[in-house]
Amino acid sequence: MIEFTRDAYDDVVYAGYDGGSEEVCGVLAGEYDDERSRVTDTYAAENAADKPEIRYYIDPEEQLAVIEEIEEAGLDVVGFYHTHPAGPTQPSETDAERAAWPDYSYAICAFDGYPYLGSWRWRGDDEAFEQEIVRVVEA
Repeated sequence: MIEFTRDAYDDVVYAGYDGGSEEVCGVLAGEYDDERSRVTDTYAAENAADKPEIRYYIDPEEQLAVIEEIEEAGLDVVGFYHTHPAGPTQPSETDAERAAWPDYSYAICAFDGYPYLGSWRWRGDDEAFEQEIVRVVEA
């Protein structure tokens, strides 16, 4: 299970709206647990993908800088988020190929009439993604 504070959930959704037809991405921060995490903050990152309309990529140097900022704030990395402006909330083949943080959450926000945020834990090369319950809570 992954819990989002209302503000963190809204940050992901509004970032998706602001991104228009391009995928937006960032890092989820808060309290990490390998079974149940809580997202209290989001850290936007530039989408450095060659085709941002259909994939996302966070530059490794920017990712490291964001992770350091999260740790300096006394928070844990909970996972990552990105949007699928024209696609489903399920991870794509490219998402699966590029996943690199076992047991962390990969949240995907899709916009098909209304925003929907789904989340998956990447369990490693052999087990792939496992869908998790998304719960929105008050701060």
